[in-house]
Amino acid sequence: MNVLNCKGCGRLFNAVATERLCPECRKKLDEKFQEVKEYLEEHPNAGMNDISRDCDVSVGQIKRWIREERLTFSENSIEGIECENCGKLIKTGRFCDACKAKISNNLMSTINKEPQRKSNDNYRDTTNRMRYL
Repeated sequence: MNVLNCKGCGRLFNAVATERLCPECRKKLDEKFQEVKEYLEEHPNAGMNDISRDCDVSVGQIKRWIREERLTFSENSIEGIECENCGKLIKTGRFCDACKAKISNNLMSTINKEPQRKSNDNYRDTTNRMRYL
């Protein structure tokens, strides 16, 4: 059992996986997310500072929701967040399209790479062998 202090209120709770908030604080955060979502439906071109001020949510929390791809900046918005790899301005997620493709290609090349063969395949170590009686 994994018992942690809640990051929001400080109470002890049984943590599931990597969750750092107790169920009550998680519920409050989900309600705030719904409030922000409704606000964005009414004000689609609002900036992060406007959302933060009007909905009483920190800019950091808004950025976390954007990184989790729960929120997205509109295409005509001048605001965005930086790609974690190259620093390019993006509308949602952690990486820009170019970095996503690069990471994917690197992963696929690593998976498809054949294992290297030993140069001395014919060499047999005769000193350390199992003996049968």
